[in-house]
Amino acid sequence: MKLNSIALTLATAGLVAAQPHAHGHRHPQRRTVDTSGTVVEYELNGQRISAEEVCKGIADGTLLWAAGVAPPGACQSSSSSATPSSTPTPTPTPTPSVAPAEFLQTSSSATSTPTSSSTQAASSTPAASSSSSSSSSATGIDVDFPDGEIDCSTFPSDYGAVKLDYHGLGGWTGVQNVTAESNGLLRILATLLTRDSCISGTYCSYACPAGYQKSQWPTEPGADGQSIGGLECRNNKLYLSNPELSRKLCIQGTGGVYVQNKVGKQVAVCRTDYPGTEAETIPLALTDSTVQPLTCPDGATYYKWTGKSTSAQYYVNPKGTSIEEGCVWGDGSKPVGNWAPMNMGIGENNGKWLSLFQNTPTTNVKLDFCANITGDHLSGSCSYENGQYISESGSNDSGCTVEVMSGDATIQFYDC
Repeated sequence: MKLNSIALTLATAGLVAAQPHAHGHRHPQRRTVDTSGTVVEYELNGQRISAEEVCKGIADGTLLWAAGVAPPGACQSSSSSATPSSTPTPTPTPTPSVAPAEFLQTSSSATSTPTSSSTQAASSTPAASSSSSSSSSATGIDVDFPDGEIDCSTFPSDYGAVKLDYHGLGGWTGVQNVTAESNGLLRILATLLTRDSCISGTYCSYACPAGYQKSQWPTEPGADGQSIGGLECRNNKLYLSNPELSRKLCIQGTGGVYVQNKVGKQVAVCRTDYPGTEAETIPLALTDSTVQPLTCPDGATYYKWTGKSTSAQYYVNPKGTSIEEGCVWGDGSKPVGNWAPMNMGIGENNGKWLSLFQNTPTTNVKLDFCANITGDHLSGSCSYENGQYISESGSNDSGCTVEVMSGDATIQFYDC
């Protein structure tokens, strides 16, 4: 009898890819083989695992097929296990009075083009609070990272990165298993978000304090529009992947954008880990009566996808949500995480743009408090009240955007 050994690659299903795209898995070609007497072997992160472990993981959602579908005859009772859904960033109706921002949050298809306003609204910017959040304290923020000296098992918290234990990745926000193709492109073999760690052959992403953002991602493009971010683990040592931009792990944005909480309870604001897993895993625990800076990427110098400037996208959870519940990939049972009701887009590209918009088509759930954008000199008005996004041109259920003409701007959360 002829025996053929087929290694079927799987990947941890804690997250395939963050909204709005699912492109975090390699889709290897199937080889045509003589299936008579075929021995099927299963592989996870380079390690063989049993069929029982595979089928249990497929059934409970902790594993998924790297090819997207189950091979014939494998785990028939659980082969219908679905890949976590992913949806495109919503595109609010554009208003022609002001050129809209290019809020490119994704790395495989749509650019979200928020509305823009043409009138002015003014307000003073409150002073930033000194109270801490999960991502507001770090040491060594201005220290250069010692390239190739630190073991991959050591999280670099002495160099500005904020360790987040609740993700279960040794403090990292995401770990991507990557291989280099012959054409120079990098391809993600698997995106690992639970029960894994930073090991050789992976890029390991990290959080930075409020007002800062990670500086490291490979300059080589990802295959098929994939975004990759973080330090490279090579030969069990951590290496800068973008030393030309900075030798410091965390860099500031353009500044001048804040968020203020007046709702009486904590609000979990979660930035997507982009470039990287694109999951909303970068937390800001905004406690009541506090103000914190939001990072506004500079479109001229920060990460570009296919030559286009990108912005920061934040998810706003209902009041009282913890970062441990809100700044992770959700399952849709609650309006939290990637199912949070509202998104905020922030970026500078031929102007500084701020956007509030509904997290559609993922959810139509309404946020349980109100929000508005105030500032020293804005192009118009933008607020959220009782499920409606309101500007001087009217109201809708999709979103609104303003340009910061000068000075600072603050997104305020308050009870309606």
